[in-house]
Amino acid sequence: MSPTGRLVLERSFHFSASHRYWRPEWTEAENIRAFGRCANSPAHGHNYRLIVRVSGEVDPFTGFIVDLPALDRWVEEAVIDRLDHAHINEALAEFAPGGKIPSSENLVLWAVEAIGRMLPQSARLEEVRLAEDDRLGAVWTRRET
Repeated sequence: MSPTGRLVLERSFHFSASHRYWRPEWTEAENIRAFGRCANSPAHGHNYRLIVRVSGEVDPFTGFIVDLPALDRWVEEAVIDRLDHAHINEALAEFAPGGKIPSSENLVLWAVEAIGRMLPQSARLEEVRLAEDDRLGAVWTRRET
């Protein structure tokens, strides 16, 4: 007998990066009012925790939804290698001055896109959580259609 429901595999990753919240079209006072200390130059950093959750059918031969070393490679290539020990505003064109603010919300959406392009069709991205620390993070969850 098989339980009903959906099986989800969860994998955690860590990286350290810095970022700055700054709108070049705003005055310094406007930036400080909107972003507080996050607007300080040159940047501030975090030890990020990235949690990726994927679903799919369990392979009857391996017992896996997705091959873990492959998942590790995909996430490392898509996210970790690009951001670890980097200044996000400089590492990613989307977050360069005048672009998107590298908030947890915007970064998790970027990570979903980057990771989603790497996954095989047999694995479905269910949720991605990006935490800046123990008190702040953002979660993207698949919307059922």
